[in-house]
Amino acid sequence: MSTSSPSFAEALARGPLVLDGGLSNQLESAGHDLSDELWSARLLAEQPDAITAAHRAYYEAGSQVAITSSYQATFEGFAHRGIGPEEAAGLLRRSVELAREAAGLAMKDGVPGPLYVAASAGPYGAMLADGSEYRGRYGLSVDELERFHRPRLEVLAAAEPDVFALETVPDADEGRALVRAVRGLGVPAWLSYSVEGGRTRAGQPLAEAFALAAEADEIVAVGVNCCVPEDADAAVELAARVTGKPVVVYPNSGEEWDAQARAWRGRATFTPERVTAWTARGARLIGGCCRVGPDSVSALAGLVSP
Repeated sequence: MSTSSPSFAEALARGPLVLDGGLSNQLESAGHDLSDELWSARLLAEQPDAITAAHRAYYEAGSQVAITSSYQATFEGFAHRGIGPEEAAGLLRRSVELAREAAGLAMKDGVPGPLYVAASAGPYGAMLADGSEYRGRYGLSVDELERFHRPRLEVLAAAEPDVFALETVPDADEGRALVRAVRGLGVPAWLSYSVEGGRTRAGQPLAEAFALAAEADEIVAVGVNCCVPEDADAAVELAARVTGKPVVVYPNSGEEWDAQARAWRGRATFTPERVTAWTARGARLIGGCCRVGPDSVSALAGLVSP
């Protein structure tokens, strides 16, 4: 984003803004194998051009915000692969740089700006790569979770993203830890939970989970992602009512992730036409998560853009 462009907060106030779709499915459709504990983060070191191309595809489809490939990128996860702290920090910064590079290339090709970059911070369970990101309840305290998240958020902040995407959070305790972890970093953030029915994946009432962000100045939007579209419908209205903040919503295709088989099951229920109802209920950041690709984002953008 150029210095003459409106800030993310300013653009959000004018909203709505179109988010991208699933980064992993776009990479897989290009032939990249992500069956690895680091998931798409592995390509930060091995094939960074693939990540740039995936971001660019979404920008060209109509996305105004790209979410970086740092969702599963952590110091601990990289350490398991023999990558030390200095190199890991470089890869985290690189995730922001690649999205920024993709935005520049897209605008050179005529995509209208401004285009924004959201630095992804996935939950603690994403680092474990055992499906616990869809369960929460890791046995860690809020303080321990804050200490886990803060170092990588500091590194990502230094790369100057436009916003943090604190995403796919399964547990209100982790939501509280993340709200604390972004304080003082100078980067606005959205907080989005992964939900099932009217509760977090860990079973807490959504109203209580959303309320954690109501008084946090750093949190500029609250909502849900990585859930079925049907659960997103009710959550949007609840998030707006509880927090008074803009709502972020980017559900999956509607298929179910089988963590044991590492595969998606069932049928897709994501339809861009849901956007009209979401915006009417307070959604201002709207996109798709897993299994939602550029074609769906393009259709969504056609409904959101004036």
